[in-house]
Amino acid sequence: MKQFFTYALTPLLAIGLLAPAANAQQFTKRKQYNSVGVTLTAMNYFGDITPKPSIPSLRFGATRPNLGVTITHRFTPIISGRAGLSYGRITGSDAKSADQNDSDAKYRYNRNMNFRNDIAELSVVGIVDLIPNRNNYIKRPDFVPYVFGGVAGYAGNPKGENASGTFVALQPLKTEGKSYNKAGIAIPFGAGARYKLNKSFDLGFEVGFRKTFNDYLDDVSTNYTDDANLTSDAAKYFGRGITKSRTGEFTGFDGAGIKRGESKDDDWYVQAGFTLNYILAPRVKSPKFR
Repeated sequence: MKQFFTYALTPLLAIGLLAPAANAQQFTKRKQYNSVGVTLTAMNYFGDITPKPSIPSLRFGATRPNLGVTITHRFTPIISGRAGLSYGRITGSDAKSADQNDSDAKYRYNRNMNFRNDIAELSVVGIVDLIPNRNNYIKRPDFVPYVFGGVAGYAGNPKGENASGTFVALQPLKTEGKSYNKAGIAIPFGAGARYKLNKSFDLGFEVGFRKTFNDYLDDVSTNYTDDANLTSDAAKYFGRGITKSRTGEFTGFDGAGIKRGESKDDDWYVQAGFTLNYILAPRVKSPKFR
């Protein structure tokens, strides 16, 4: 994942550093404008409860919707800033993603973990258009590909479904004997393209990755803890070792230290979908005559 993160951001950073040179021509304030938008995207994640615990392994059947709103300000012919607020869900299930016949995935099939996490995100990103618009918003290009990157704060609450079908908040259970934060900082980056529908509306498609610094979006990271540390029935259901049957009955515990997840990588989430932006026409000041 670290290599993916490096390779994905390098072109974006290079474009951002070269952008000022491409904007030598004066871009007056009267050509700047704001837009507001709504987003409808498909949301998924990369982590421990996927077919393979690595990028780009994900299960499309675990995809859930994400809704958001944005406000964007055009600063120069190619650079804009965008703030966004979104809400969506990521999910995962060993029963549906782990192959019991795959030697590398069998321990995850036996683990029989599942989760869902509803994530609210507030982001601020810089957008670099690959086709400049040196005119006002009315004469903007019909089709513009772009790249973006920035910073985001997110908050979630991982939950797991027990044998009775009830979803239980997992973070308070300390299923691995550790405390972790349900909120954190993420690095959003990606690419997209927008199409000019008419004078006031743009329709876009965007794919954005979120690199988090948290391996517990799915409540799975390292090893099982000692059975004595699991003080509640709920904690025991999710925190016991591979001897937990797939029907929810317990047959014992093999001891602490059994592998529960891949601790070497943090979790990611990804959004891909459509944006509809409405341009707020800037005020045109009437000339003053003396």
